[in-house]
Amino acid sequence: MSSSVSITLHQCSRTFAGGNTALQPLDLQVNAGETLVLLGPSGCGKTTTLRIISGLESPDKGGQVMFGERDVTALPIEQRDVGMVFQNYALFPNMSVADNIAYGLKIQRLPRAEIAHRLDEVMHMVDLQGFGDRRIDALSGGQKQRVALARAIAVRPKVLLFDEPLAALDAKLRDRLRIEIGQLLRELGTTAVYVTHDQDEAMALGDRIAVMQAGRIAQLGTPQEIYHQPANAFVADFIGAVNCLEVISTRADGGLVVHGGELIAAHLQGVSTVYCRPEDIQVVSVDQADVTGKVVQSIFLGQTQRLMVDTGGASPLQIEAPSRQRWPNGTAIGLSLPSNVLFHPDKPTAPVNAKEMANG
Repeated sequence: MSSSVSITLHQCSRTFAGGNTALQPLDLQVNAGETLVLLGPSGCGKTTTLRIISGLESPDKGGQVMFGERDVTALPIEQRDVGMVFQNYALFPNMSVADNIAYGLKIQRLPRAEIAHRLDEVMHMVDLQGFGDRRIDALSGGQKQRVALARAIAVRPKVLLFDEPLAALDAKLRDRLRIEIGQLLRELGTTAVYVTHDQDEAMALGDRIAVMQAGRIAQLGTPQEIYHQPANAFVADFIGAVNCLEVISTRADGGLVVHGGELIAAHLQGVSTVYCRPEDIQVVSVDQADVTGKVVQSIFLGQTQRLMVDTGGASPLQIEAPSRQRWPNGTAIGLSLPSNVLFHPDKPTAPVNAKEMANG
């Protein structure tokens, strides 16, 4: 592969006809060799950002796109040395697998021996050995996406761009290809930008994730930072399942009174709501609980189950519990919410002491 290159966007915005602004002025740095995932709901600006990086869209006046020290703002996609993988594959149906993969290599006018070497190399990478003579219409969806990926990496681009490549596939195949793409990106070391609305995909593939909201980046950080230290309520709610507990009052000793009990969280004084993840709440005996309630629903998920617990608040708490235990509806239940798992976007996270780390 070619040596990787950094990507820099400076004040890149995009306004379409009629004054519709898809992207607010954006500054973004993608490190060389990094996989950055653009994550967010439909219409948040993630695909527009990708298209500006690729050259399929131009930023508004004043915006600048740099690949390393090279200003590519005015260059079309074919002059930017990028490879793209689309959701709809964008393959040539009248060509064989090998001809599809080799298309870009022939455009580059590489010698036949080099094309044959590259074909063998990338078909091995994406597990398509023996498929070279097959027609595209004889392939499954997963095989077509592997062909699209092989075609993108065969030309050894400095930048790889992915536009929701797995969105059209079934869940099991998505999981498999997500793992394969992650392994391939680590092997190649190419700078990659990956657009998705799938949180699991983002967490699995991204060295960093940019969560986008209404044409802006709401938070940029590692998957762990995004999940455990969300920058605002939108990120907290968008990334994974989350519970939001209303703080009814604060006691003199610093305890936070919530529906169903009281929490100890010195780092969250002054907040009106407290957040926590379902997997961080522990089921305990009622007499040892921080919060108590009644089970109103149990959703079996295979390895785990999701309990919905009514503590008297506006909505039930979600609890991730072992799948083999049973809590019939109406069962009184005790919950432990340790201080270090409670958070609020406007407050720093609680320090984790040695004892808490040792306990998991």
